[in-house]
Amino acid sequence: MTQGSGATIVDVASLVRSKNAGPFWITLDVFCDTDDAYDLVSAPGVVTQQRIADVYGVDPSFVRIFRLPELRVIKVSFPRRHPQGSVRDRDMHAGQQHIPLSRLPLSARMR
Repeated sequence: MTQGSGATIVDVASLVRSKNAGPFWITLDVFCDTDDAYDLVSAPGVVTQQRIADVYGVDPSFVRIFRLPELRVIKVSFPRRHPQGSVRDRDMHAGQQHIPLSRLPLSARMR
């Protein structure tokens, strides 16, 4: 699968997940089984602070991205909109927050 094929992260990653990183932060993980898949997901412009900020409605200066090529993993962390367990929290364990990331196109342009 190539970058221009309309593929999304979930099409090439073996696992995309989300979880709490304490009561005030969320962490998203993208796991890839092959170097080729990792190269597609970690290509310039695919997972960036600005794209994450746009999708999740957070300030890009707070988005942290960790690329771990030896493990074929990309980790993304950013502050939760509402603290875990607060009245406005709609996903206590942040278990469903990976969906928008998984749907990001592998193309650097948002579609």
